[in-house]
Amino acid sequence: MNTPETEVIKARYARRDGAADAQRYSLYANAAALQAQQERVRVMGHIWQKHGWDSLAHRQVLEVGCGSGGNLQDLVRLGATPSCLSGIELMPERAAMARASLPSQVQIMEGDANTAAIPKNSQDAVLAFTLFSSLLDKPFREDLAHTMWKWVAPGGGVLVYDFTIDNPRNADVRGIPLSELTTLFPHASIHSRRITLAPPIARRLPPSLINGASTACFFLRTHRLTWAVKPL
Repeated sequence: MNTPETEVIKARYARRDGAADAQRYSLYANAAALQAQQERVRVMGHIWQKHGWDSLAHRQVLEVGCGSGGNLQDLVRLGATPSCLSGIELMPERAAMARASLPSQVQIMEGDANTAAIPKNSQDAVLAFTLFSSLLDKPFREDLAHTMWKWVAPGGGVLVYDFTIDNPRNADVRGIPLSELTTLFPHASIHSRRITLAPPIARRLPPSLINGASTACFFLRTHRLTWAVKPL
């Protein structure tokens, strides 16, 4: 069921979808996007290894706002069991792309995550990648965070990847600072790392210099990967 807020979100995504965005986020055509994806995967694996997971096999992992399935593909490559993976996507065309690109055992659900029939305490990890920054309505954002937290099993967590500052060129998104994540998940143990060289800068650099610039210019990293852990 679509609510007035989900219709607004759909309209925002429709404005952003197009040929220009496809090129901007293409791992094949855009070296900055590829570097950001590779860095994100490395840090994600490091966070979970440090958490004590020696493997992703048989871990129940759900992504909210899974788009065309790229992050779920990364999890499969990291060793996750496809039948233990699931995604929820609001946009029908993106959900269809995810189903077409992922192993058939991955479950892709379509619709509003707040109304999804996910059992309480059933997920080892719930992913929210560039999700909260697209939810401009504060009560809706808080409700979704509460819903996601209910799905997480004790000892598991919510993994959030998002940018931390507002984009003056895009009124359809807002930055999500670490202080807000601690408010959205008040009972969590928070583990967070700044990553991702500012995309407008990274896109202007020669591909061979992007990784080094991200390492050297820590202050120009615009995103955080945050693991919010539910107590046992």
